[in-house]
Amino acid sequence: MRDFEAELAERKRAGLHRVRRQISGPQQPVLTSDGREILSFCSNDYLGLANHPANLDALRQALPSTGLGGAASHLICGHHDAHHQLEQRLAEFTGRSSALFFSTGYMANMGIIAALAGRGDTIFSDRLNHASIIDGCILSRARVHRYPHGDVAALESMLKKTSGHKLVVTDGVFSMDGDVAPLRELARLCREHDALLVVDDAHGIGVLGPQGRGSVAELGLSEQEVPVLIGTLGKAVGTSGAFAAGPEVLMEYLVQKARTYIYTTAMPPAIALATCASLDVIERDDARREHLGSLITRFRQEAGAFGYRLMPSETPIQPIMVGDNWKALALSKALEEWGVLVTAIRPPTVPEGEARLRVTLSAAHTHGDLDRLLDSLSACRSLLEGTEEGL
Repeated sequence: MRDFEAELAERKRAGLHRVRRQISGPQQPVLTSDGREILSFCSNDYLGLANHPANLDALRQALPSTGLGGAASHLICGHHDAHHQLEQRLAEFTGRSSALFFSTGYMANMGIIAALAGRGDTIFSDRLNHASIIDGCILSRARVHRYPHGDVAALESMLKKTSGHKLVVTDGVFSMDGDVAPLRELARLCREHDALLVVDDAHGIGVLGPQGRGSVAELGLSEQEVPVLIGTLGKAVGTSGAFAAGPEVLMEYLVQKARTYIYTTAMPPAIALATCASLDVIERDDARREHLGSLITRFRQEAGAFGYRLMPSETPIQPIMVGDNWKALALSKALEEWGVLVTAIRPPTVPEGEARLRVTLSAAHTHGDLDRLLDSLSACRSLLEGTEEGL
């Protein structure tokens, strides 16, 4: 126990200790934390659908006919009509032949990558990929080469030198930087070098592309160009779970080989039906994305004018670069004193020296909410400037 205590103490000393915040009530812009209302800008509920009345109603209506728990794995007796309906809906939504419903995004990436590559194979992974992709690569036991973030030329050089079965895996939208992968160029390279392209579009689904169909759809990339598309349902879709979509043969292969699909209890069927309802909202409600876009544009203009260093992101993920762990924590704390919640992101989630505040915007935010965030940022910048602890 002393070793664990020493490591915890070291994390505290380095400004890397994390604590859980207890929230009451539904997920929405104004949260109740420790009995106090606070305006949140750190949720992944990009379209404000986690508490949408139509989705809540769909869940209530589903429960009497489906029950609550999944009760068994999909390959025993847990694969419900509702799961099948959602998979068909996801295939249609993404423009793919088939889809497979996973319990979480982490489980999807772990299971899919480990199923599609193994000993003797080679995986090429963007250096800024999510932890779930990194862990899936490790679990696969394949050789793993991490190419510099978004560096198509470097990846091409690696692919040219590699024979055998090859997998290229990337986030569609990078969760900590907010930028979009060079998907068109990656698809071209994979065609030229006979590699299988896997794109995790967790932060693009619902937000980007026509009717919110994601970063892959935004570029018009087909199933042949991006054979494996992964997405999560607990972010812009507002429910829970994840999915893979692609050719029927690949989805059937995953049913046979993806251990995180085979050896876990199926998600509650009612969640699947609520997700179908949420996809209906996403498809028909372009106004949500238009409003979200206006918030993003205004935030970038005004926060940049205050002198904050922003990343080149046009997505709802708008990091404010700080660098030092303690300075990031200090800025987050100062904002919280103004009643605004923006969490500090520190290593190992981001590289050393790149601590930041990860501002995330939602269609549920109003321009009045954004006024409050910008006013707080302006005030906190003024407080910190000219001091040794300043930005």
